[in-house]
Amino acid sequence: MTADLLSMEKKLARELAAMSLSASTGQCTQLAQYVALLVKWNRVYNLTAVRDPEQMLSEHLLDSLSLTPYVSGPRLLDVGTGGGLPGIPLAILLPEIGFFLLDANAKKTRFVQQAVIELKLNNVEVVCARIEAYHPQNDVTQIVSRAFSSLRQFADGVSHMCQGGTELLAMKGKYPTEELEELKSIETEVIELKIPAIAAKRHLVRFTPGSRTPKVGTGHD
Repeated sequence: MTADLLSMEKKLARELAAMSLSASTGQCTQLAQYVALLVKWNRVYNLTAVRDPEQMLSEHLLDSLSLTPYVSGPRLLDVGTGGGLPGIPLAILLPEIGFFLLDANAKKTRFVQQAVIELKLNNVEVVCARIEAYHPQNDVTQIVSRAFSSLRQFADGVSHMCQGGTELLAMKGKYPTEELEELKSIETEVIELKIPAIAAKRHLVRFTPGSRTPKVGTGHD
């Protein structure tokens, strides 16, 4: 397994460099160890439908880390984190930011907590609760969701946690035309995420629920 981890660390370093992301040797080691933990626990906890470690690296880790340039902190909440995505990879690469990983599934949060302990992530807090029941002690500056729900459901579900300028980051696959229509009264920014190891389209929808677009004519461009 040591050889496999070393190989994965080297691949991670290459792929992150291709994405213009900076990571130390120690961070690459932690990311590879996280994949190893996912593989191990996935056999019993069914954390993800992806079973192959190489596929996990690209479709989970690199996909999650494509969000890095848009994370500003100081406190980010990952709702519906599942097996810790995108929260754990981001927390490894951004140790100066506080991450709160929320999921209602006790088995999944048990794994995430164990991963946090084994990877020695001092900037992560794991919470097992439903979104509507969670009230963070401190204001969160950003809230992220990855393949969790529609944009409208995301915005409505976390509305009680949004304080003024709280920014929402929704990770999507193809351009979410229909979902954006449901948010047409809210100003949004859609960014195409570039991940060399993934051929499929990836997009980030970034918006602040309180920011409304002015109504002009019929509302169409």
